Amino acid sequence: MKRARTDSYSPEANGVIFMANPGAHPTATTNGHTTTNANNNGHGSTENGNGNGKTNGSALRQEPTHVIVAGAGPAGVMLASNLVRFGIKTQIVDDRANRTSTGRADGLQPKTIETLKQLRLAEPLLQKGAKIFDICFWNATPDQTLHRTHREIHYPPFLDVEDPYILLVHQGMVEELFISDLQSRGISVARNTAYTRFSPPSKATSDVQVVFQDRVTGEEKSLRAQYLVGCDGAHSRVRKSIPQMEMQGESGTSAWGVLDGIVDTDFPDLWSKVVIHSETAGTILCIPREKGMTRLYIELTKSGPMSEAATEEFVMNQAREIMKPYSLTWKSVEWFGLYKVGQRVASRFMDESGRVFIAGDAAHTHSPKAAQGMNVSMHDSFNLSWKLNLAIRGLAGANLLATYENERRKIAQDLINFDYEHAQAFSAGDPKALARNFATNIRFIAGVGAEYGKNVLNKPEKTPRGKLRAGSLILPAMVERYVDANPVHLQLDIPMLGQFRIFFFTPNVHLASSFLKKVCAYATSLESVLGRVTDAAEESYKELPFPETDSDYFVQPDRYLPVSKCFTYALVTTMPKSTVEIAHLPPLLQKSKWTFYLDSIKDPTREPCTRKWVGKLEEDEVAIVNVRPDGYVGSIQRWNASAEDEATEACLWLDQYYGRFLIS
Repeated sequence: MKRARTDSYSPEANGVIFMANPGAHPTATTNGHTTTNANNNGHGSTENGNGNGKTNGSALRQEPTHVIVAGAGPAGVMLASNLVRFGIKTQIVDDRANRTSTGRADGLQPKTIETLKQLRLAEPLLQKGAKIFDICFWNATPDQTLHRTHREIHYPPFLDVEDPYILLVHQGMVEELFISDLQSRGISVARNTAYTRFSPPSKATSDVQVVFQDRVTGEEKSLRAQYLVGCDGAHSRVRKSIPQMEMQGESGTSAWGVLDGIVDTDFPDLWSKVVIHSETAGTILCIPREKGMTRLYIELTKSGPMSEAATEEFVMNQAREIMKPYSLTWKSVEWFGLYKVGQRVASRFMDESGRVFIAGDAAHTHSPKAAQGMNVSMHDSFNLSWKLNLAIRGLAGANLLATYENERRKIAQDLINFDYEHAQAFSAGDPKALARNFATNIRFIAGVGAEYGKNVLNKPEKTPRGKLRAGSLILPAMVERYVDANPVHLQLDIPMLGQFRIFFFTPNVHLASSFLKKVCAYATSLESVLGRVTDAAEESYKELPFPETDSDYFVQPDRYLPVSKCFTYALVTTMPKSTVEIAHLPPLLQKSKWTFYLDSIKDPTREPCTRKWVGKLEEDEVAIVNVRPDGYVGSIQRWNASAEDEATEACLWLDQYYGRFLIS
């Protein structure tokens, strides 16, 4: 049997405490805990794609930098990739010699899959990953042998997601995806570079000074940047460097082993997600993986102290005991580790100066069994990246950056509250309680239920008509793209370029013509916040342009930014195509022809886009939806396009919304 491997690292994927298998490989101590050294043995790909296990890191660049990202796990590489994509000068460092090769986090939820599609990065993972559509529950008591108690769809139809499954790919594949994207834009991870300390800015206009140590030579190096972001895992040194910042919550004592490998078993539900509980032996969570592998999370608490369970063979025997009378052997094991469950969240996500942030497991830790860690961590980074972009360009104030902590700490707290109940039900082996907890939190688990409260970005409607809500994600909807008659997903068609999206909905372009002309003319004038921000953004992007890549030939980003680098305008109408021409639109929307859509898709399984997003509109009504760069709804309003003053009111409404957080 191929020997198990564990990585030497500070846990980042799920905020869990991994320990060594002392019988497998030599051990090393890192950040105060023991781990097993990675053994590449020539397996797995590296950042240069040569698969030989050799490091292809890069040295720190001694040049002006806007953002330093400490940590190249999923949170770090997502953040750096987005910042570089937006044109922000970024350095990313990691104390490891190479990216994750095996193990750690493994599940991508529907919302994360959608985000990767919007970034035009999902395809490699969709091709390689395993998809889970159902979940099974098995139970054994002293009086009954192990048997299936019930089976259910993992994500039921009412959830309304385009990808109703978990995509199983190991963390290294996700890291590789973003690292490749970074390299296509000329940026590499500075490897073997350990964050040591930072000095806060001495005044509002000065930089953060950050000190690193080269783990090969021992030499210290210093860099300056406008912002520092710690994505360096549960034992984050960046977090520990911030005064009066602490982790709050319970560390937990529940002990679990985890094994990734190819198994040989007569258990019938191997290719479903399965919760297996034995009242006498413990609990297992079984998850299919890429490359024909299976991941088993095995409860060890019932078997005695953690020290007794510190070998791979011990954990295997425990799994065999739980799964009796079914047989269980391993043909190969790719990765093995141990962890303890804990639910903790940082007291702050940013320092007092507003120049140092933490994200991912540096900010929150929890159990891995609901497949949340990598997902929530990457969405921390996604939330922060576009806000940093606007702040660095001088297009947004400190109140926009402050919403990062406001929004993402709420999600972290929601996560650990859910995870505590989930982990308790899991350990208790109560299938009914576990199923209830899962059903109650299914929207949150999928990612679409991660919702933000009212703040400068999220202005709730007084009387909502449709299903969109301020502070929530836009919903899946199919429309026809006017210019080429392609049926497209409206939530996916416009790529993530760091811009706000302003959608106009109207049943009748002709009746709304005067309204649209006035609003669009105002939006492009320097009298408006939109016009002045567009003008300032134009100058900023001349100095800090989007880096061009080969993928741009396919994405064609200029299609979506014809009139502004900060705003993409779109029009959706229910009119038949034969009754409207691009020439009927005001100049701004004529230039935005690639975002002119017809709500004409006839599909009995789908609600029409207009009705779903904004509700039924009268023939002479116009609805405007402001969508944030991360796909969340900012605000919605409707106007009577026939009324004389309504266009003026709409212009004022847009100015008031964007003037709350953009600098013009």
